Amino acid sequence: MRLLAIDTALAACAAAVLETGRDILASESLPMVRGHAEALIPLVARVMKRAETAFGELDRLVVTTGPGSFTGVRVGLAAARGFGIARDLPVVGVSTLAVYAAPYLAVSNNKRAVVAAIDARHANVYLQIFGPSGQTLVAPRLAPLNEAVRAASNAPVCLVGSAAQAIADELPDDAPAPHVVDARDAPDIVWAAQIGAVTPEGEAAPHPQYLRAPDAQPQNAAQLPRR
Repeated sequence: MRLLAIDTALAACAAAVLETGRDILASESLPMVRGHAEALIPLVARVMKRAETAFGELDRLVVTTGPGSFTGVRVGLAAARGFGIARDLPVVGVSTLAVYAAPYLAVSNNKRAVVAAIDARHANVYLQIFGPSGQTLVAPRLAPLNEAVRAASNAPVCLVGSAAQAIADELPDDAPAPHVVDARDAPDIVWAAQIGAVTPEGEAAPHPQYLRAPDAQPQNAAQLPRR
């Protein structure tokens, strides 16, 4: 199976082409906070060219579904759905939290929980906690930073995600030290592709995972009267 994975949910615009059995054929990740919509299509074109792959040779599309930036999530989903419709390809959605956690859950001798946390601003995080074998211990949710700190204080854990360092900095002095702190601003597109490759078709529809309402709200009180 050959697939194209794209990620625009956080602070990067990224794409990768993976072929099962041959691993990654090509990938590229551009750090950016905004501008994903303008950067994505040219980036996909470059990655597809380096992978020597035409869209007709793809079997699947993979896209990160959040949590993350509202705009970034929508950009990636719109592009993946558009490619899927144009080429009649299935589209699989993968969580950014799961992608952050994947490299540490994949370690064969891992015996630690993985706390995946993304900065959601205003002392909040998007949080998910995975057991050593990958099972979800705490489902994806918007949580106060201090709740994530408490969750990471009970035993040595792997802290991953853009809020990982913020959590590590707030751990009490008597808390076990984290086994690892991986605070990169965006997950690795290679792991998004690998998760998407093993996800059964139809089990991960590409729906946005926002976890909270948008900051912008309609101003109903300021609406003009209808005639």
